[in-house]
Amino acid sequence: MSLLSRRKFIKHSFLSSVILLTSGSKLLGATTPLQTIAVVQNDLFPATGFVPSGQYINANGYLRKILNHSRVSDVDKEFIKDGAKWLNEESVAKFKKPYEQLSKDQREKVLKIVVDTDWGESWISTIMNYLLEALLGDPIYGGNKGKIGWKWLNHKGGIPRPTKACL
Repeated sequence: MSLLSRRKFIKHSFLSSVILLTSGSKLLGATTPLQTIAVVQNDLFPATGFVPSGQYINANGYLRKILNHSRVSDVDKEFIKDGAKWLNEESVAKFKKPYEQLSKDQREKVLKIVVDTDWGESWISTIMNYLLEALLGDPIYGGNKGKIGWKWLNHKGGIPRPTKACL
């Protein structure tokens, strides 16, 4: 196996990592960081009337590209992944269920608890920053699907627009 293919393997294995959720010795479920984050994105930026949600702007797809980007540090990538794990741990501690399986009200309570932790405010801010990049960035970068964010704000993209996403 060449060094390049090992690097690719490690890089891509991050997104397929699974968080096992337990309470005591009982296995409650398994989830990936991106599955958890997709729910968080929609909780932080829900669709209301004309406002697009994280799902409609492809915020999770955008974050997936960010997590594969060569210019994003491994420390930042690990923080995003660990935050999803810590969020699920808090969810299990409070409600005995993974974050994705909670009701909307329960998820809101967990987010309120987490935002008061040492890591939580920074993690939620990081997720929100990438969500806003997905909403407002040029669609060539993977978010703002169908220019929905620009249409929502009645914004016209700058000229010249990028012709390819930089990796």
